[in-house]
Amino acid sequence: MDTKEIIKKVKRIELKSRRKANNLFMGEYHSSFKGRGMIFSEIRPYQYGDDVRNIDWNKTAHFNEPYVKIFEEERELTMILMVDISASENFGTRKQLKSETVAEICATLAFSAITYNDKVGLILFSEEVELFIPPKKGKKHVLRIIRELVNFEPKNKATNFEKALEFLMNSFKRKANVFVLSDFVDAGNYERNLKIAAKKHDITGIRIYDEKETFFPNIGLVTIQDNETGEKRLINTSSPAVRKNYEEFYALAKLNFEKNFNLSGAGNLNIRTDEDYIKPLLNYFKKHSVK
Repeated sequence: MDTKEIIKKVKRIELKSRRKANNLFMGEYHSSFKGRGMIFSEIRPYQYGDDVRNIDWNKTAHFNEPYVKIFEEERELTMILMVDISASENFGTRKQLKSETVAEICATLAFSAITYNDKVGLILFSEEVELFIPPKKGKKHVLRIIRELVNFEPKNKATNFEKALEFLMNSFKRKANVFVLSDFVDAGNYERNLKIAAKKHDITGIRIYDEKETFFPNIGLVTIQDNETGEKRLINTSSPAVRKNYEEFYALAKLNFEKNFNLSGAGNLNIRTDEDYIKPLLNYFKKHSVK
């Protein structure tokens, strides 16, 4: 992809995602993810409705009238976008590739975060962590993240989510809001690391999938290739048993993704490439905010 094409694609994603972030996510994002705690703001005379537990007894005694301490939420948060860039993400049969949907969702989340002056960081992983952009604030930083999502060329084809989680835990000692975007078809054995990471961080897994991945059409003998291993196989899609086995394999991958995230206490949702991702994200944020 040449420079002009990269700039054009980044601009398109920026315009589309900023509009969605501004119109739909600002309130939901803010209410869904809380700050690190409460910090002292000021002392003022007691007003009707104030919490009596916040009365400052020294000031009250000095002025002979009740005074209260006022606290505000320490809002600044850190968002980490963990993105699977293995070869299986370069698949799409209808609207766009899975990787393109991932880039749009990441951009929308990032613009939502910087609206509230939160920091955003990026981890690109395959079977190893291939790129890390430390969290920063501002539009210029988000545009750099989009540019990497659009233009980065991975060195490896397979997926190792376990290693990516190890990197996350070693890199961030304070709580962060972590969004993991992958197809989770073959993410490895990551259950233990996910449970550990989810105790410290607020983690959400977003499974991106293409409708045509969920089943094999009946089109006779075809040669298929695994994008991550390069292995090629000749299969007979006319066989009901072959189609059933594949559908069961895919259903199991989806089930394992949901089970692993649920058991670890992390959030999860599924988004199809040819559908608008706004509705499922909004529904997730609304549920998340009432936990």
